[in-house]
Amino acid sequence: MSIFISIASYQDPLLVSTIFSAYNNAKNKDDLIFSICDQSDHPVNIEDLTFAKQVRYDHVDPLFSKGPCWARHRAQTCYQEEDYFLQIDSHTQFLPNWDELFTEALLKIEAVGSTDVYFANPIITSYPRSFKVLDFDQGLFELNTGDKHTQVITYRKDSLFSRGSFSRQIGIPTKHTEITHAYLMAAGCIFTRGKFVQQIPYDPNYYFYGEELSMALRAFTHGFSFFHIPDIPLFHLYTDVSNLPRKLHWDPEDDANRATKWHELEQKSLDRLDDLFAGKIEGSMGFGSQRSLEDYASMSGMDLKNQRVLNLEQATESTYLESMEWSKNPITGQH
Repeated sequence: MSIFISIASYQDPLLVSTIFSAYNNAKNKDDLIFSICDQSDHPVNIEDLTFAKQVRYDHVDPLFSKGPCWARHRAQTCYQEEDYFLQIDSHTQFLPNWDELFTEALLKIEAVGSTDVYFANPIITSYPRSFKVLDFDQGLFELNTGDKHTQVITYRKDSLFSRGSFSRQIGIPTKHTEITHAYLMAAGCIFTRGKFVQQIPYDPNYYFYGEELSMALRAFTHGFSFFHIPDIPLFHLYTDVSNLPRKLHWDPEDDANRATKWHELEQKSLDRLDDLFAGKIEGSMGFGSQRSLEDYASMSGMDLKNQRVLNLEQATESTYLESMEWSKNPITGQH
């Protein structure tokens, strides 16, 4: 069962480490297909990899980069009917047998789909646990494996509708040890069936703000459902490492020579999100017809179209997601 792994990287010294961590820790290494959009001054010599035939590599001069969503969109264009889709960031580490852990969890959720269509198209997502760089040259990392509980994503209480339709989201640790429902997505950890790439193609018109929210709403209204699982088998580098500097897309040095500046791309992204909720975007980049925004409001506590908070606790606390039985339909309340 093949897994298409999408990685968008910007001047990231951990890209190669991420690739090797995914490959070396997979139970079924031959099933992996890497699609990498590497926006960097110095391309990776893919031919040096023993598994080079499993890598679809796109190198882009950083000067011509238009941001992470643009890069993720490019990476997705290399999809060739693989069975599963995994999207990660380029500074990620993996647990042993991560591929088996993900697929088994997805199949467990899909099994409920035989009696309830809500579970037929699940997406596993999370803000992964963290890791630390102990010695970059030696490839030594410290993974935060101690907390094996489910991490959920909610809206951030102090940033609701902070910029038009946009609200920030936040990962919340819990003491929950089971699968939970979810109503938001994290772009750095998406695992689902490969058909997701074709049905919810990445919209290159977003920059940062609006990326995850627009994707979640498009997926939800097209019939996909979101879930969090305990002991997620990925780890993400969240903090800057003093001895491992990494440029960001909006760094002045890189941005100075671009025709379109990062703040212009960000404003276009926010405008794109407003247009989405205003019904101005049609086709595969717009909303689907299998579920409504009213359905989403009932399970999230957020009326996004009218920019109203219906239930603050439901929208911003982990309690709601933890209290709901995961095998029960969160919209109908039935098994």
